[in-house]
Amino acid sequence: MANPYPQVYFGDRIIDAKQASVGVASSAVMYGLSVYTVFPVLVDGSARTAFRLDDHFRRLEESCKIIGIDRFAAEWDFARFRTAIIDLIAANAPTEDVFVRATVHVVESIPGTRVRGCAIQVSIFVYDAVPIVPQDGMRLKSSPWRRIPDNAIPSRAKVNGAYVNSVLAKQDAIDSGYDDCIFLDGNGHVCELSAANIFLVRNGTLITPDVSCDILDGINRRTILTLAAEDGIPIVERTIDLTELYIADEVFVTGTSSGTSPVAEVDGRLIADGRPGPLTQTLRKRHTAALRTDTHHNWLTPL
Repeated sequence: MANPYPQVYFGDRIIDAKQASVGVASSAVMYGLSVYTVFPVLVDGSARTAFRLDDHFRRLEESCKIIGIDRFAAEWDFARFRTAIIDLIAANAPTEDVFVRATVHVVESIPGTRVRGCAIQVSIFVYDAVPIVPQDGMRLKSSPWRRIPDNAIPSRAKVNGAYVNSVLAKQDAIDSGYDDCIFLDGNGHVCELSAANIFLVRNGTLITPDVSCDILDGINRRTILTLAAEDGIPIVERTIDLTELYIADEVFVTGTSSGTSPVAEVDGRLIADGRPGPLTQTLRKRHTAALRTDTHHNWLTPL
C-alpha cells in the first residue's frame, strides 16, 4: 500500500491532511462529481522534477470542460497550478519518487444533478510512488463488466464517479486470482485495464486501441507512441479483438501508476514464453529514462 504524505494543498494553502475535508452534502460526495489527474515527481538529491506537468494540467482543464465544471477555468491557470505543486513538494520534502494527485471537487451543497456555476475546491496530495500492478509480468482477466461508453460517461475525462466501473472489474479479476482486468467495449473489443492503457506487439508492429475505443487518452500512452515513433517502430491504432491478445508476441501496459509493465498471461493463456519481449523492454527503458532525463521534448518541469 502507498502511504500519503502529511501535508496537502487545500483551500488555497498547505494544511495538515487531517484538516482537509469535503462536505458530505457536496456534489463530490453525493454524485462523485470531481475530476483528477496523477503524475510522478522524480527526486534526485535536492532536484525535483514533474513529468509532463503542463499536459496533466491540460487534462484537468479538459476533464472539467467535458463535464461542465466551468469554475476551474475561471479560477485556475497553469502558473497557479505549478506554484501550488512547488509549495506542496517543498512542504513534504520527499527524498524518494512520489506520485501527486490533483483533484477538482464540486463542493456546492445539495445542488441537485447539475454542475454549471457550482463552487469548486482543488485538493492536491502526495503519496509513495508504489506501482499498482506487478512489474515482472502480470496476469490479466477479461472482465464481464463492460467499459462505460464515451456517450454515457466520457472516457476522455478522469471522473472520480466513473471509477466504480474500474472497481467492479478489477475486484472481479482479483477475486478470480488475477492481477487486473481487461475491459472490453459493448462489441467485445479491447479497451484498457482498470487504470492503464494496453499495447500488443505482432510481427514487430506496435498495436493499441485508438482513442475512439472508449479509452482514456493517456498521457503515458502518448509518451510511448512518441518514443516508439522516434525509434522507427511501426505503429497501428485501431480496434482490437480479445483473441488478438492471446496470440500476440508481446503485451504490455502503461500509465502513471503502472509504469510500462509486461503482461505474462491473459485469460489463462501465456503470452509467447511469458517473459518480457524485446519491444516491451526497449520502450520500458526509454520511458523510464524520459521520466528523469528528457532533453528534447520539454516533458520535465523543475519544482
